[in-house]
Amino acid sequence: MSVVIGIAFGNTSSSIAVATSDGKVDVIANPDGDRSIPSALSYVGADEYHGQQAVNQLVRNASSTIVNFRDFIGVPFAELPASAFSEISSKPLNYNGQVGYKIDGSDVSIQEVTKRHLKQVKLAAEDYIGKTVEGVVMTVPTNFSDVQKAELKKVSADSGLPILQFINEPSAALLAHLSVDDKLLQDRTYVVADFGGVRSDAAVIAVRGGILTILATAHDLNLGGDSLDNALADFFAADFKKKYQANPKSNPRSLAKLKAACIITKKTLSNVQTSTISIDSLADGYDYHTTINRLRYELVARDVLSKMAAFTESVVLRAGLETLDIDEVLLVGGTSHTPKLASNVAFIFPESAVVVAPSLDTKAINPAELIARGAALQASMVESFDEAEINESLAPVVVNTQHIQKSIGLAGADGSFLPILLAETAFPIRKAVQVTASGDVLIALHEGERSIKETVLEAEVYSDDEEAYSDEEPEVRRDVVYVPGTKLAELALKGVSAKVEVVVNITRDGTLTVSAREVKTGAVAVKCETKFA
Repeated sequence: MSVVIGIAFGNTSSSIAVATSDGKVDVIANPDGDRSIPSALSYVGADEYHGQQAVNQLVRNASSTIVNFRDFIGVPFAELPASAFSEISSKPLNYNGQVGYKIDGSDVSIQEVTKRHLKQVKLAAEDYIGKTVEGVVMTVPTNFSDVQKAELKKVSADSGLPILQFINEPSAALLAHLSVDDKLLQDRTYVVADFGGVRSDAAVIAVRGGILTILATAHDLNLGGDSLDNALADFFAADFKKKYQANPKSNPRSLAKLKAACIITKKTLSNVQTSTISIDSLADGYDYHTTINRLRYELVARDVLSKMAAFTESVVLRAGLETLDIDEVLLVGGTSHTPKLASNVAFIFPESAVVVAPSLDTKAINPAELIARGAALQASMVESFDEAEINESLAPVVVNTQHIQKSIGLAGADGSFLPILLAETAFPIRKAVQVTASGDVLIALHEGERSIKETVLEAEVYSDDEEAYSDEEPEVRRDVVYVPGTKLAELALKGVSAKVEVVVNITRDGTLTVSAREVKTGAVAVKCETKFA
């Protein structure tokens, strides 16, 4: 197979990436120079426009411009949400019980719309690579149904892009993030929060031994960058109405003009402190010109940004965890460029949790490219296999698989707990640790019992000649601690002079085996077996 690429096919935009021979990933731009290619098509007579050229038609040709259609693949028309019927673009119609659109006076299916879009994506990829693309790893949301996947796979094949494998969007984004500093083998727990154009998705993912296990997911189909655009549009519309007694939201064309300007303003304020908005003949012949600073924008969008931060926290609670259990939060999607969103999320999580976003880490990968990059990395792994050989075992992600519910580790003589396998580790698994010991050693393997330790920190105290006082409540620090719980196995070694290596192995059927040997002398290992699951 010559070339396999990764495609992030989103509601608002699509991205293409390919892994190079030196292990790097290139995100491919289309002929217009866009790496985030709008998932949009527009028709003017016999002319067909794609990407940003199609988005530009929303002002003059809204009824024949199709946007935000990815989620409608494989969905009956009767099940479409009210938000599917946009005021500033072509509205879905009933096409034999499925979703369709009107093009040049003719009704076409959602499958045909998707096929035309993917053909353009394929052409952009082949133009960049200079070779024929023969396969693709495509990303989908974690709530995409099997019916939707099957429909998308068929349509993609018809467009000349055989899908060799699907990978979940949050898993692809995390894979791209972890590959940068080779952190895939570090046992950590992540939250991946993807704020797209019209929807938000989040997942809690445990990384254990290089395997990604999805613990919980959350979806909000009405929260995204478009919500921020609407907040800005409402603010500017009120200001315009106050100045000219005209409502720019009264007709689709004026509203499309306003929304387009708000999108540019939002992006500008992610990088600089002040932005100017200027729209010719916004409504009733009046031009509109004003400026807005980042602080005002953050106040205007306060409710939306608060909802986004709360949404990130909600997926942690859904996983049965607390924010203290999270090691890192990865913000994904173009909206993640918003500095206030990153700071709001950072406020929710403890200082020990790293929040990865451009405003907090200048070296962070562009959040709008993470998903496509992850898909390309997965594509580089599967391209050497025949299509019949590619299955779920070649994916870095496991969902609803067998994994341990509690940590497993060693109990110290002082009652401490040394974890060997963290909770949510998928099995089969084998892991070894070395501990310093001497003399006759008793090795006890336990499950770890998790608890929260609260430490009251001394408040800053001010004093004068008469009394001491504090003007603040003392701060309470909360930490996750583990103590030995249920005993799983016990081993004994005699006459140890240096270090002991302890190996824990859980087989596919859940049988736990623990062995110990003296590292220096290679003394015979002592084994104990128990049925773990």
